[in-house]
Amino acid sequence: MDETLAAAGEDGLLRCPWGIAPDDYREYHDTEWGVPVRGDRALFERMSLEAFQSGLSWLTILRRRDGFRAAFADFDMGRIAAFTEEDVTRLLQDPGIIRNRQKIEATVSNARIAAGWADGDLTELIWSHAPDPAERPAPRGNGDVLAITPESTALSVALRKHGFRFVGPTTAHALMQACGLVNDHLADCHFRGIGR
Repeated sequence: MDETLAAAGEDGLLRCPWGIAPDDYREYHDTEWGVPVRGDRALFERMSLEAFQSGLSWLTILRRRDGFRAAFADFDMGRIAAFTEEDVTRLLQDPGIIRNRQKIEATVSNARIAAGWADGDLTELIWSHAPDPAERPAPRGNGDVLAITPESTALSVALRKHGFRFVGPTTAHALMQACGLVNDHLADCHFRGIGR
């Protein structure tokens, strides 16, 4: 097992090493990552962004988040569900997002699925896969932070069963970390218990 790897930032607070710099990461680490997120629209946005992140740096996505919000109607699933092939073509020309046809089409397809559900159904499905926090010891070092868990695999299977795309186990686990279903802040990270 790795020794504890939390590191002090300029303000002296211990953080997960990835949350020290650059400023974008520090802000995201300190205010969003691991904070519980509920609500279909908010979870759909994060699920979509995690799908776009697949194979890329999260910083790439984080720095384009406003562009994604503008391009994808602030992640309003009903509006995205109505996107046409012309919209896909437009998005492929948009420098404010990642211009990957498969990921764009998956976002539109996923929105069509989620838009047909009752309010709260997506939130319920995702949160039903949250593990019991008592059964997850706080990670002491980066080696203790998993990329795939049985819960993320089960969430991936459940989402895929409904037809969602770009929701593999690694993407599902990243979603669970980002949205507070799991708390993967390192044990001595100052932000482990704040707002969670």
